Amino acid sequence: MTKSIKTFAALAIAGAVSMTSVGVALAEDGPTVKAVKERGEVLCGVHQGRYGFAIADNQGKWKGLDVDYCRAVAAAVLGDSEKVKYIPLGSVQRFPALQSGEVDMLSRTTTVTLTRDSALGLNFGPPTFYTGTGFMVRKSIGATKVEDLAGAAVCVFPGSTTEKNIAALFAAKKMTYTPVVIESSKQLVSSYMTGRCDVLSMDQAGLPGHQQFDADNPADHMILPGVFSKEPLGVGVRAGDDQWFDIIKWVTHATFNAEEWGITSANAAELKASTTDINIQRLLGAKGDLGKKLGLENDWAYNVITQVGNYGEIYARNWGPPLNLDRGINNLWTNGGLMYGFPMK
Repeated sequence: MTKSIKTFAALAIAGAVSMTSVGVALAEDGPTVKAVKERGEVLCGVHQGRYGFAIADNQGKWKGLDVDYCRAVAAAVLGDSEKVKYIPLGSVQRFPALQSGEVDMLSRTTTVTLTRDSALGLNFGPPTFYTGTGFMVRKSIGATKVEDLAGAAVCVFPGSTTEKNIAALFAAKKMTYTPVVIESSKQLVSSYMTGRCDVLSMDQAGLPGHQQFDADNPADHMILPGVFSKEPLGVGVRAGDDQWFDIIKWVTHATFNAEEWGITSANAAELKASTTDINIQRLLGAKGDLGKKLGLENDWAYNVITQVGNYGEIYARNWGPPLNLDRGINNLWTNGGLMYGFPMK
């Protein structure tokens, strides 16, 4: 054997050993998955109370779109969507809670911005909901458009993108206003309803629920026309744990793709057993090894879909009657929206 051939063989063996080592490393649980499995539940940071996103009923049972993504991750990792501990967080508390490890994931109406993604030691998954800053007013103040709000007192959460958006919007229109900044969701809404402020401002999608369920007479209030910012809401995790970040991303894409491919919580079992569509076979774990690539069981996405549903089911559960919020840009890309599942292969 010539020297060059020996050298090539040695490099090939070294490369094989290296690849094997990498393969083993990738198969091992990262710190978050390991902690979640040892604990037996996902610690999920959610809103203190926002209809459609995260709200606890009188029995303490949480529901909402953000809640459903906590459940989806638990289904993927633990095989049981109910193995979640919900930790309600204010807008100021949420990032320190994630950074410190108090929660494993932040599914809390959080807008993905450059600063939050780059400067806080966090990563964000694909947006699960698109909205923008909105305003609700009592009809008695006579405002029908945002330009009528000059001099108004505006209730808003501290540390939110809404707080910054309002300041920029009013400055651009050369209008003054008085911010009434309150951390507690319950107190913020109560302050508006009792007249401490003239205007309630937050992500527009959050306003219809407060109008319908928190106002003594919903007809006395109106949501002003227009959306005044871009607010792509996504799930946040700590940076540095690639496996956990990958799980968050691909659980989200699984819900989008499931809707696009016609997979529902009701028909997933039948499709897994009978379909010849290779995309559906891979997603449901009938073929391939997508689960292994994430360090999960191969039925991870099947568990997500059967226990929580596809994106359309999640949306309808939380934004259907009585809120009846039109999907708009939260439709699939095939229906003129922005929801687009990445290839799963």
